[in-house]
Amino acid sequence: MERRNFLKSVTAAGLTGTLLTSCASSLEDGAKSANTIAKGTILHSVYFWLKADISEEEEQDFLNFFAELHKVPGVQTLQYGKPAPTNPRAVVDNSFQYNLLVTFQDMDDINTYETHPTHLAAAEQYSKYWVKVEVRDIVISFP
Repeated sequence: MERRNFLKSVTAAGLTGTLLTSCASSLEDGAKSANTIAKGTILHSVYFWLKADISEEEEQDFLNFFAELHKVPGVQTLQYGKPAPTNPRAVVDNSFQYNLLVTFQDMDDINTYETHPTHLAAAEQYSKYWVKVEVRDIVISFP
């Protein structure tokens, strides 16, 4: 009887291990595909240096700029944030206050975005808050 219980336990443990390994592999595969940006996607990265004397209320108003940009046709994703507190190194520049990252399906979409009236009006309205802006655009060439 003990041997039978032992064999059941070993069989159950083996099946559980196989099932968990299978699920973990599926999750990893899903995470990889969910995190992959398609070849040809345009990444539009914008760095903002805000005025030194900007108030907390003005900074909160500045964040409305990103909400306006999200309304422009062709924007796939739009995210923004502050510099990460990474370790200081010669190649790291954390001097900016905000970074905006927008994805576009292709060059037609970013070309529309750059000249769209909503984008231009928002830039004019909120430019009073920054002293410097830098843009870096890339085309994803390898998924």
